[in-house]
Amino acid sequence: MATEDKWKANFEKVAFTKQFPGLLLEWHSCQGKTVEAVTPLTGKQGAVVVTFTDGTFFVGPPLAPEAWELGQALVDARKYLEPRHQDAYKEYDRLAQKDKDALRLARLEKIIGAIQNNVDAIPELKARLKALVQEWK
Repeated sequence: MATEDKWKANFEKVAFTKQFPGLLLEWHSCQGKTVEAVTPLTGKQGAVVVTFTDGTFFVGPPLAPEAWELGQALVDARKYLEPRHQDAYKEYDRLAQKDKDALRLARLEKIIGAIQNNVDAIPELKARLKALVQEWK
C-alpha cells in the first residue's frame, strides 16, 4: 500500500471522528444537559470526556481538540456513547481498522524498500535473510 493510501485512510478516520454524532465543541452547548459520566482522557493529563444522558459528549478543557484527542475520547467514553451511537461506532471501528491496516502495509513497504536498497551494499544481508526464511519454515 502506498504512502498516499496510508494518509487517505488516516484522513478518512480523522474526518469521521471530527463529525462523530453527539460531539459538542462549545461549553454553551452543554447547558441544561444531564451529565452521565466524566472520564479522564487517556494520554492527556487534566483532560476529560464528559458524556451526557442524551448521548452527546464534550472533550475538555475546551480547546480545539486534536483528532487523536477526539479518537481517544471515543475510546474512553465508549461504554456511555456506544449504546446511543452504535452505527457510528461500527463506522469508526471500520475506519480505525482501515487506518491500522494501511499503517501496517506502509511499514512493510518501508522494510522491503530498506532491504532492496541495501542488499547490494551489504552482501551478508542476503545470506541472513535466506537463513531467516529457513528458520521460519
